[in-house]
Amino acid sequence: MRHTLLAAALLAGLAACQKAESPTPPAGTRSTVAAADSAADAAFADLSQRALDGWLRSSPVRATRIGEHRYDGELDDLGEEARRGRLEFARAILAELEAMDIAALARENQVDAAILRNQLRYELWIGETLQSWATDPQIYNSLAGGAIYGLMAREFAPLPERLRSATARMEKIPALLAQARANLDPARVPKVHAETVARQNAGILRIVENYIAPNLDQLDGADRQRADAAIAGLERAVAEHQQWLDGTLVPNAKGEFRIGAELYDQKLQFALLSSLSRAEIKQRAEAELARVRGEMYGIARQVLAERPDAPELPGDPTPAQQQAAIEAALELAYAERPARDRVVADAQAALDRATEFVRARDLVTLPDAPVEIIEMPEFQRGVAVAYADSPGPLDKHLKTFYAVSPIPEDWSQAQVDSFLREYNSRMIELLSIHEGTPGHYLEGWHSAKHPSTLRAVLRSGMFAEGWAVYTEKMMADAGYLDNDPLFRLVQLKFYLRTIGNAILDQGVHVDGWTREQAMDLMVNQTFQQEREAAGKWVRAQLTSAQLPTYFVGAQEHFDTRKAVEAKLGDGFKLKAYHDQVLSYGAPPVRFVRQLMLDEPIQ
Repeated sequence: MRHTLLAAALLAGLAACQKAESPTPPAGTRSTVAAADSAADAAFADLSQRALDGWLRSSPVRATRIGEHRYDGELDDLGEEARRGRLEFARAILAELEAMDIAALARENQVDAAILRNQLRYELWIGETLQSWATDPQIYNSLAGGAIYGLMAREFAPLPERLRSATARMEKIPALLAQARANLDPARVPKVHAETVARQNAGILRIVENYIAPNLDQLDGADRQRADAAIAGLERAVAEHQQWLDGTLVPNAKGEFRIGAELYDQKLQFALLSSLSRAEIKQRAEAELARVRGEMYGIARQVLAERPDAPELPGDPTPAQQQAAIEAALELAYAERPARDRVVADAQAALDRATEFVRARDLVTLPDAPVEIIEMPEFQRGVAVAYADSPGPLDKHLKTFYAVSPIPEDWSQAQVDSFLREYNSRMIELLSIHEGTPGHYLEGWHSAKHPSTLRAVLRSGMFAEGWAVYTEKMMADAGYLDNDPLFRLVQLKFYLRTIGNAILDQGVHVDGWTREQAMDLMVNQTFQQEREAAGKWVRAQLTSAQLPTYFVGAQEHFDTRKAVEAKLGDGFKLKAYHDQVLSYGAPPVRFVRQLMLDEPIQ
C-alpha cells in the first residue's frame, strides 16, 4: 500500500475512533454505528491516534506504504535499543486500552478496540516470544527493498522529491543490513530462510536499476552527487551482505522452520482473530476437501461422457476411479494455456473480461481508481506467483498494482510446461478475479473508504484473502465464461488449493510433515502441478499461520452471507450485500457479521 502527502492533521482527523458514519446498509438491515461522541469514544480516539503516530514514527517504511509521508527519508531502526523502545510503547498503549470500558464505546469503536488489542499483543508476542528479528532474515530484505520500491513505484509526489527521499534511505540501508548481521543468530535461522534471502538480496539493486537510475537526470548539482554516492555505497553494502549470506548465514543456518504446536496455536489466533480453533479449521478443511472432490467428479462425468477415451465414470466411484476421472477432465483444461511469454498479457485480458462481467451483472460497485498489471519486482519473488499491491489508505486515487511473477529464464522446458499446466488459460482467469476484479483490487478500493485509519492500517489479511476466494465462487455461480463447465472445474481446483493451504500449514508446522507428505496432499489430493506444489512447499517453510487465511476467511465470508440471506429472505440483494460487506474497512470477518446482524461485538 502506498500514498499521497496528507499531513499529520489527516491522521488526527481520521484516526480510528472519530465519529464515523455508516454507509447505507442493505434493505432489511439497520445501521449499527452509534454516534462516537461519548467521553469513552473521545478517550479511545486519543489513544488510537497516539498508537498510530507511534507506529508510523518507528516504522517509516510502513508509513510510506500507508500514505503518511512525513518519514519518507527515514528507515526503520531494528537495533536492540529501538526494539526495546517499541515493546515498551506497545505495553504502555495496551495497559491504557485494558483500563478502558470497551462496552461504553460505539460499536464501530468496539471493533477497532478489539483489533488494536490483538495487534498490540501480537507485536509483544513476536518481539518477546517468537523473536523474528533474530531468526527471520526476510524481515531485513523486505524492509530494504520496500524502502526504495515504496517511494518509487507510485507517483504520490513529484519525482525529484521522491528521488531525494530514496537517496536518504539508500544511505541508511547499509546500516540496516549491518543490523541484520548483528541480530540474526545463524543457529536459529532456518536453512530455507537463509537460502531464499541469499537469492533475493541482489534484487535490492534491481530496484535501483529499474526505478532510480533511469530518472537520475531529474536531480541537479549536490542532489545528483549525493544520489550517485548513495548508490555506490548501497552497491558495496549489498555485495558485503551477499558475502555474509553466502559465507556465514547459509552454511551455518541450523534453525527449525517448523514452529511447533504451542507457538503455532498462539500465532494462528493472533494472525486470524477468528472464532475457529486449529482443530476446527482442520476438521472443516478435511470435510470440504472430500465434498469438493465429489463435486469435481460430477463435472468430470459431464465433460467426459461422450469421449471415447474417457476413464470409467460410475455413479459411486472408488477413490481411484474418482481420481482418474478428475485428472482426465482437468487435462482438457490444461490443454488451453498461455505461451511462455504471454502470462502477463493474458492476465490483463482476463482482468478486462472479469471487470466487464461484474459491470454487466451489477454484482458490486466498481472502483474508479486504476489498476496496472506489472512484472513482480525481483526482491518480492519466490513466495507467491501473484499479488495485489493496493495504494495506502491515505493515498487516494493512485494505482493498484497486480503483480505477476515471470517464468524464470533458467527453468527447463519441463518446468515451464508444469507451470503453465497449473496456470492454464482458465486459471489465469481465476487469478485475475482473485487479485483484480472483484477480488483484492476492488476490495482494497472499497476498504480504503472506511473512515477509520486505524482499521485501514491494521486491515485483516484474512478478510482480504477470504473475500478474494469468495469472489471466485461468486463469479462462477453468476455464470462467468458462459457457465463453462471446465471453468467451474478449474475454479473448484483453485478452491482445493485454498483448502489444501489450511491443511498443509498445520501438517508442516504442527504434525511434522515431510516434503513427500506435503507433495501428496498438493499433487494427488488437490491436483496441483509439480512446480506449483514445489513452490508452495517452500512457502510453507518460509511462513506460518498465513496460508490458512484464505480458507478461514472464505469460510467466514460464506457463513456471513448465509446468515444475512436467512435474515433478509426475499429482501436480500447481492450487490447491496457486497457493498455493505466491503464498507467496513476489512476487519476480521467475525466483526463484519456482528455489525451486519446487530450481534454483540466479541
